[in-house]
Amino acid sequence: MEETLSPIDKVLDSYDKPQAELLEELREIIHDTAEDIPQIKRLEECLKWGQPSFVVKPDRIGSTVRIDKSGDGVSVYFICTTGLVDQFREIYPESFNYVGNREIHFDLKDKLPKDELKHCIAMAFTHHLNKKKKS
Repeated sequence: MEETLSPIDKVLDSYDKPQAELLEELREIIHDTAEDIPQIKRLEECLKWGQPSFVVKPDRIGSTVRIDKSGDGVSVYFICTTGLVDQFREIYPESFNYVGNREIHFDLKDKLPKDELKHCIAMAFTHHLNKKKKS
C-alpha cells in the first residue's frame, strides 16, 4: 500500500536534505509549543503561499506561523501586521537573526535556541488572546 504524504511533507521532500531536516526540527518545535497551550484544541498544518503553515484552532486565538527555506538557510515567518517580530527583538535582541518585520532566519549551521523560539511561537499562537486581555 502506497503511503500518502501530506502537502507539507511533499514540500519538505523537495528541498535539499539539510534544509528539510532543519525545517522538520522547526515543525517539531511548533507542534510541541502548541501542545503546551491549553487554549489550542488543534494545530492545523496547511500550505499558504506554498509554504508550510501552522494555524491554531479554534479561530481567533492566535496568528499563523509559517516556515520555509530562505537562501541557504530556513526561516520562520510571522504575520507582519501583528508587530510580533518587533516584540521578539525587544525580548531577545541577540538570540535571532531578524529580517524585516516578519521573519526570523537561521543558517544551516545555527543551533536553534529552542526555549526562546518556543516563547516566540507561543506569543504568535496566543496573539489574539493577548490583545483581548490588553483591551
